[in-house]
Amino acid sequence: MQFLIQHTWDSDPVSHDPIRINFSPGQGGLKIEMFGPFFNDPAAPAGPPSQAFPGLWDYEVVESFFLDSTSENYLEVEFCPYGQHLILLLSGVGQAFQQQLPMVFNATLTGDRWMGEALLPWSYLPPNINKMNSYAIHGSGEKRTYEALYSIPKEEIVEGQKPNFHRLEYFKNFRLQSIMGEGWIQPESDLWIGKL
Repeated sequence: MQFLIQHTWDSDPVSHDPIRINFSPGQGGLKIEMFGPFFNDPAAPAGPPSQAFPGLWDYEVVESFFLDSTSENYLEVEFCPYGQHLILLLSGVGQAFQQQLPMVFNATLTGDRWMGEALLPWSYLPPNINKMNSYAIHGSGEKRTYEALYSIPKEEIVEGQKPNFHRLEYFKNFRLQSIMGEGWIQPESDLWIGKL
């Protein structure tokens, strides 16, 4: 299942080849691949590749959010072209209760392009996912650019509004069964006990 991030958070078209995200079945989890331009701005985080890095959203990243809209339980996963990653488990808007979980993630830089491949363990995903959104961020200062798969419509933007990727009402329908097969049942996870 493939998605292209073709707009900014406030519905302007992006000015470059769009970031592409693929979801597919993985061994014990959801395989996530991303492909796109490498902006090299801002500079690399000061952490080793393939490791979790707190505050990764301040760097060049691609992010995907997986939501159960009935409970506001959701997972945020972030990927950096330099190889760092960040996972947040949230219950309630912006309310992270666990983060910096380990994950297999490898990124490859080739000139002005990059690609990444990750395996997101099933145990990290909340039960009953029914919505999703994905984002990309790059640039520094005035050139900081926030892009969204599902943007906020122009007519709903108010003056002075800033990008906020936790606007769950703009997420769109998404089912893991559309990737894994209609008969697939998501494995249960101890991480989400008591969050329903």
